[in-house]
Amino acid sequence: MSAIQVRQLGRVDYAVTYAAMQQHTAERTAQTPDSLWICEHPAVFTQGLAGKSEHVLLPGDIPVVATNRGGQVTFHGPGQVVAYPLVDLQRAGYYVKEYVYRIEEAVIRTLAHFGVTGHRVAGAPGIYVRLEDPFGHAMLAQRPQLRRPGEPPPQPDFTGLGKIAALGIKVSRHCTYHGVALNVAMELEPFSRINPCGYAGLQTIDLSTIGVHAPWDEAAAVLGQQLAMRLSP
Repeated sequence: MSAIQVRQLGRVDYAVTYAAMQQHTAERTAQTPDSLWICEHPAVFTQGLAGKSEHVLLPGDIPVVATNRGGQVTFHGPGQVVAYPLVDLQRAGYYVKEYVYRIEEAVIRTLAHFGVTGHRVAGAPGIYVRLEDPFGHAMLAQRPQLRRPGEPPPQPDFTGLGKIAALGIKVSRHCTYHGVALNVAMELEPFSRINPCGYAGLQTIDLSTIGVHAPWDEAAAVLGQQLAMRLSP
């Protein structure tokens, strides 16, 4: 199986890119190569299928676009690396849960490239960092752990954490689109206009806030490389 084809799109309109992903997925065949689109978007709020309007507090002059991905509302803007894997999971040979794990692992390894420790939180997709010690390696008490049979899923606990990468995916006929957004050096104020991912008061951060001044191009290249490697069959 050939490697994933990585396409750098630059700064592109969200709605146009969303429509292009839908068209690509509808038209692809069993022979269509997998690809990875990497871009950034002008300021936009995007609402997932489960999204509730009350989580959009004060959008102001920033447009709100309804989408068919999973999850709640999030913000995209300049200084954020957005990656859209277009992968045939049936051909790749793994399921959606594994796909999400692989995307999160790619973000964790990308952060490690810059010396930052990324964490998963039980019950909440995405990647988080310790606000007081973003470079420390101690395990989180809130990390995902095995549950006993019949035990309910945990309520996410974001105490002491900031969200640095958000995940929202769609799978149609075994093929993925939408993806993951990593905050590099962006205007964070718009996150205060929403309940990020549906969680009131969840703090959102970027690499620059925690003292890592990485160029967008470098972060995009590292994340693209990690995703292409980890999403391969």
